Amino acid sequence: MKEVVGRDDLLLLTLDTLRYDVAVEETAAGRLPNLTAVLPSGRWEERHAPGSFTYASHQAIFAGFLPTPAAPGPHPRLFAARFAGSETTAPETFVFDRPDLPTALGELGYRTVCIGGVGFFNNQGALGSVLPGLFAESHWEPEFSVASPTSFEAQVARAEQVIATMRADERLFLFLNVSALHQPNWFHLPGATKESGDTRETHAAALRYVDRHIPRLFGALRARGRCFAIVCSDHGTAYGDDGYTGHRLGHESVWTVPYAHFFLDADTPEDTT
Repeated sequence: MKEVVGRDDLLLLTLDTLRYDVAVEETAAGRLPNLTAVLPSGRWEERHAPGSFTYASHQAIFAGFLPTPAAPGPHPRLFAARFAGSETTAPETFVFDRPDLPTALGELGYRTVCIGGVGFFNNQGALGSVLPGLFAESHWEPEFSVASPTSFEAQVARAEQVIATMRADERLFLFLNVSALHQPNWFHLPGATKESGDTRETHAAALRYVDRHIPRLFGALRARGRCFAIVCSDHGTAYGDDGYTGHRLGHESVWTVPYAHFFLDADTPEDTT
């Protein structure tokens, strides 16, 4: 990451609440062609979330604690705030002296942009302003929220607008929190109703919806040149698993998340690490 930071654009895309098992099943069934095309070896990596709900997980992620590989460690990190005694800061790690990555990248000349999704990024009230406040520029509209059936399309359109205003010699750190997977998501599955509610099946349908529209986002970034992308879930969510529903709880469906990082390059349609 010491070589990547300063040279390439950066994308951090969090698929809010996406379950690992659902991501794997949809990929294996061939229902996520656009995401599968960029995943290293066409697979998601199994990882453990740094938090059980959006606010906690993103605070950790922005400090450099991305989801941890689901295997005994220690595991070297891509980014790390300088911290004495850290066992996961490696020679290749991009180490920064600020409390969060957006601030550190901004000081290096990156244009730091947040396109919010769930309520913790809506800039409405003090709590909803903390995470977007880490960025020099933040965007949120009701159309980006969990209640919008076209949330990801609207978010991608805003990203395209932002990218269109970038100078060629300017570096971009784009963070986009995808709200489509979060409850309510019943409207993404044909035939489902508000009364039937959200299910594992509607959650999967929301992921397929995101996959249909993600080429526009990747295409806009590729048009600028090489971009290092991280695509992951911040936490999962339960749909009746062992009697649990939702998240902010200690269940495997919440702690186990999909993760991938790869390069997007203007010269090749499918350029992965």
